[in-house]
Amino acid sequence: MDTSPLPLDGITVVAVEQAVAAPFATRQLADLGARVIKVERPDGGDFARGYDTAARGLASHFVWCNRGKESLAVDLKDPRGLAVVRELVAGADVFVQNLAQGAAARLGLDAATLCAAHPRLVAVDISGYGEGGPYAHKRAYDMLVQCEAGLVSVTGTAEQPVKAGIPAADIAAAMYAFSGVLAALLRRGTTGRGGPVQVSMLDALAEWMGHPLHQGMHGSATPPRTGLAHSVIAPYDAYGTADGERVLLSVQNDREWRRLAERVLGEPELAEDPDFATNTARTANRKRTDEVVGRALARLTGREALDALEAAGIACARLNTVADVAAHPQLAARDRWREVESPVGPLRALLPPITLPGGAEPRMGAVPALGEHTDALLRALGMTDGQTAALRRDGVIA
Repeated sequence: MDTSPLPLDGITVVAVEQAVAAPFATRQLADLGARVIKVERPDGGDFARGYDTAARGLASHFVWCNRGKESLAVDLKDPRGLAVVRELVAGADVFVQNLAQGAAARLGLDAATLCAAHPRLVAVDISGYGEGGPYAHKRAYDMLVQCEAGLVSVTGTAEQPVKAGIPAADIAAAMYAFSGVLAALLRRGTTGRGGPVQVSMLDALAEWMGHPLHQGMHGSATPPRTGLAHSVIAPYDAYGTADGERVLLSVQNDREWRRLAERVLGEPELAEDPDFATNTARTANRKRTDEVVGRALARLTGREALDALEAAGIACARLNTVADVAAHPQLAARDRWREVESPVGPLRALLPPITLPGGAEPRMGAVPALGEHTDALLRALGMTDGQTAALRRDGVIA
């Protein structure tokens, strides 16, 4: 059966990018079929290449965010290197950059400048705090933006705020940049014009603050930090089992509480007890509620607890480790794992979450070595081997 092509086949993206926010955005574009040319410094490249060596000698962040791209190692501070990138941009559909605030403008690579010169181009500026305002030129790393956006204030325990264990601000900005590119390409399809796209990490993560932000703005107390518990629902937490596992469960309404009391806790009278019969009562008596649930689950193994909760129709889950996720039976059953090539050989990677039934499978290309495609890209621009050799000798390319 014929399959539909990937939706971004034929789209060329040039990205002057580093770290996570822009690289993760452009990786989504590459997975959907776009050709992504990643512009890196000749002296080490994207600094995320040096974060760690966990992926068989490669950096885990880099492997995650950069498959399927072509690496061009060129010095943008040299006019000859900048001219190369400008020539590539002139033939591209999309340009993405997340340089330090003001750096792209000094190079003439900001979205406004590029779109004025190339009306069909979609050009994306990703920044920490956005253009203008007192924070525009502040350094913006993920943990700092998590704090500025208030995420850390609602994450953790009552005693200790904690940042998210993943780069939430970077990921939020990346996904808004990704969707912004798709929206701008759609607009170009009807108007013939691309245009600038601006995304800031603070704007993105402040949007994700959602209900705590609206609670605080509209007069209610901000939800307290409750660890794995829920501020207004009980029981809703992780509970230890006889074999040392932790099982999470969530009771969303009083009908579910009745089933839990009867079928799992073995105390059907709690369904009518005024101290437990309603969610309001259970929340007011959270400590006693947790003690009752914890006592019952502590008599069971993790597997027995999950089976009993599932049989009673109670939402539940294991508190998995990263290793557990890598071996998750649901991901395996749905064939979500693939291998991508890299300079150190095949590496395991997840299929991207967007599934297009009836279409071609996402293009999960290789993780590039620094400057792996420099010569081929310059040759395609018409440079001779002698010109390329001169640029390499002068340190303009790698």
